[in-house]
Amino acid sequence: PVQLVASWGGSVESGGSLTLSCDVSGDTTRPATPNTYCMGWFRQPPGGARQGVAGVDSDVTKNYADSVQGRFSLSQDNSKNTVYLLYLQMNSLKPEDTAIYYCAADFAFYGNCIKYYGMDFWGKGTQVTISS
Repeated sequence: PVQLVASWGGSVESGGSLTLSCDVSGDTTRPATPNTYCMGWFRQPPGGARQGVAGVDSDVTKNYADSVQGRFSLSQDNSKNTVYLLYLQMNSLKPEDTAIYYCAADFAFYGNCIKYYGMDFWGKGTQVTISS
């Protein structure tokens, strides 16, 4: 199985920064779609719907939601023992960024990952709280 573990959430004041980490491990190979993946971060604000935040696919194409463009940055580190390590650097945080953040991955799809809510694998989520 594939496991995603998101961590490093927390609470900061408006204007502050946080970095989220997502550790993707397990059997990510898919013979029908080799070297294919879509990974990203989604968030669900209190009382709101889940929304795509930032994503990257196997073509190394990154997509960001308009609301975070220029403030959030997605990066990968595939040099560790895990299959993938995905970071989300969040700067100039606003109270409206408060949400539970989930990392997600799929190994049979690529494209605009933040529009793909049907990814096969999801982490449990990490809370991000921004105070004004």
